[in-house]
Amino acid sequence: MINKTVKNAHEAVEDIPSDCMLMMGGFGLTGIPENCISALLERNISGLTIVSNNAGVDDFGIGLLLRKRMVKKMISSYVGENAEFERQLLSGELEVDLIPQGTLAERVRAGGAGIPAFFTPAGVGTEVAEGKESREFDGKMYLLESWLKADFSIVKAWKGDTAGNLIFKGTARNFNPMMAAAGKICIAEVEELVQAGELHPNEIHTPGIYVQRIFQGENYQKRIEQRTVSS
Repeated sequence: MINKTVKNAHEAVEDIPSDCMLMMGGFGLTGIPENCISALLERNISGLTIVSNNAGVDDFGIGLLLRKRMVKKMISSYVGENAEFERQLLSGELEVDLIPQGTLAERVRAGGAGIPAFFTPAGVGTEVAEGKESREFDGKMYLLESWLKADFSIVKAWKGDTAGNLIFKGTARNFNPMMAAAGKICIAEVEELVQAGELHPNEIHTPGIYVQRIFQGENYQKRIEQRTVSS
């Protein structure tokens, strides 16, 4: 019986080195790998390139890695609510590739699917097109975009089993499944870990073949960037 479980987040990320490329699932603060981020903060590493839709907020998520100066480059689609991310970008302290969100998603998906490049109309005629091949199809111009792959992908799921099969819940699914497939080593943290065979096959979003390490996380805060209530 295949068993991919590790004890906790610290064991899961203990061999992630400096200067490597990471993918992190999540959208805003929804579906981010909170436990693994906390464990990375305790590592003495730097020079990371992180692929993520955005960088969380200043005091939570990837924003904490930025504040500790562990990140050399962000590949993202949105600066968002993170003032430190914006400050480091504008001051030149942080390399940033800002990519249209759909293009970012497709580049990651292509990396997991083994598709080295694809054409998209997003970004034609803008700064995004600089230095990229363009081609006309049916009278419309398209840009050639390359896949994105990473040394490690770190994702967070609602439920998983010991063989690495994952189920995501609601909008927390977001970038997680495609990033799970695009990392050489995929680390998955889950809210609930069950034995292999307990998940219904039709409910599985990410098959265990894409996951190398899995553990049950704890103390999830599940923050949101902004909360608006009515009186």
